[in-house]
Amino acid sequence: MNTQKNRFRKEPVRATTPFEDARDELFQQIMRCGVVGSAPEDQLDWFDNTMDYLAERYHELAPSEVDELRVLGERFAQPLKIRKAV
Repeated sequence: MNTQKNRFRKEPVRATTPFEDARDELFQQIMRCGVVGSAPEDQLDWFDNTMDYLAERYHELAPSEVDELRVLGERFAQPLKIRKAV
């Protein structure tokens, strides 16, 4: 009876990589722990501890990927830059 083809095909779910999982977990922890807006020395200490934890938890990550995660996390934790109207 239905002459139209099903246009809404379900795409197969793409498996995430360990890097993507670690990145998502890092961003969640930054938001949950209140890293944004904390003192720079507190952020430094928090990132040192958290990156050690993530490196142990995601042992598949290369050291360069752990370094890249830290850079992404530090950028994510920066407060918003508000531009003033001219």
